[in-house]
Amino acid sequence: MVSIQLNRWLWKWHVIAGLLSLPFIILLTITGVIYLFKADVNNWTYQEIKFVEAKIGNPHSIARQAEAVKAYTSAPITKFTLPQHSNEATQFYIKSKGRPAHIVYVNPYTAQVTGDIKQTDTFMYTVRKLHGELLLNTPGTLLVELVASWFIVLLITGLIIWFPFKNFSAKRLVEIRTQRSKRIVWRDIHGVFSFWTSLVLLMIIAGAMPWTDVFGNQLKWVQKQTDSGYPAQWRKTDSLQSVKAIERLSLDAMAQVAQAQQLPGKVTVTLPKTDLGVFSVSNRSLWLSDQEVIHLDQYSGIVVKQLDWSHVGMLMDLRQIFMRLHQGEYGSANWWIVLISCAIFLIASVGSIVSYFMRRPQGQWGIPNAPKSFSISWWVLGAIAAFAVLFPLFGLSVVLILTVQGLRTLVIEHRNQVV
Repeated sequence: MVSIQLNRWLWKWHVIAGLLSLPFIILLTITGVIYLFKADVNNWTYQEIKFVEAKIGNPHSIARQAEAVKAYTSAPITKFTLPQHSNEATQFYIKSKGRPAHIVYVNPYTAQVTGDIKQTDTFMYTVRKLHGELLLNTPGTLLVELVASWFIVLLITGLIIWFPFKNFSAKRLVEIRTQRSKRIVWRDIHGVFSFWTSLVLLMIIAGAMPWTDVFGNQLKWVQKQTDSGYPAQWRKTDSLQSVKAIERLSLDAMAQVAQAQQLPGKVTVTLPKTDLGVFSVSNRSLWLSDQEVIHLDQYSGIVVKQLDWSHVGMLMDLRQIFMRLHQGEYGSANWWIVLISCAIFLIASVGSIVSYFMRRPQGQWGIPNAPKSFSISWWVLGAIAAFAVLFPLFGLSVVLILTVQGLRTLVIEHRNQVV
């Protein structure tokens, strides 16, 4: 059971966490909700490029479609994705600067280019950059990571403060006391709505952290040291070679090899980078366990290396699960849970803002004072230290806050002595 003094101390840091993170978290929530509609928005915006009229009969060969791409652009083709449905255009990825994709779409029935899409030119790319780095590149990414760390503190302290450990009543978990003052009503809205979404929100944050710079790089380091990430040849094929022959497989033959694997989901063929390189067949499916990467000899089509999800390390497996949950990619149930939870959280945020301003003394920050007699127990200090190690930007910010607070106290004491 949480003591009254600890509760008040946690309340102080809950308010601090809210002041530091909530304005940014609201922005990230709104942009995140918009990004949930990425597929719908892109499919509607680029429908004339991405979709074609389905026709009876065999489509043109991949080689013929590739010729249309070569006539359209001088940039070399790096890979192509086979249509999953009869009304989809074939996607040809062409070499571009940086990581964002540049895709040329070809109507498989007419072998005519329907258009091209640069990821960096799309509205959803801008939303993603705003969501992930506030359009500020590395400084923005670091700020988002700091905010996310404090948001975790906000959720955990909020749960401990609000949960009725003493004289537990299930009614408290759902009751909004409408007969009380407006501040109490808004506080109850904040508490009840936050409680019922807190676990989902923690899951969403867990899925976001691997994208961050400091924590994300720490995670990559741990994966490398423990060999719990992707196998070395999952994405990199430099160590694999084909046996050179007179003639290499055609694009059509590569496509036939890819189709013969009968992989679920979106199937992509990545072309060899050199005369001795391999071509690769990979898929992106709903379930991670169905994903494979197959590297094949570009002359004979013989499998050089085949990897399935069982070869992927535990940390990468967990990382990908949470990242997909974060984006609502595990089916419609996951998508709706994330969307509804974000909407409820926004309502809870309004409740917190209104109740805060109703309580806050005019001209002051309204941060509650911790009991002067309160001493932090070893397990609380241990938890803070562990959290600071796990999220270094949080640890640095706590040191900065305590330093400023200490200097402020010294200045006040000095002024009092002078007076």
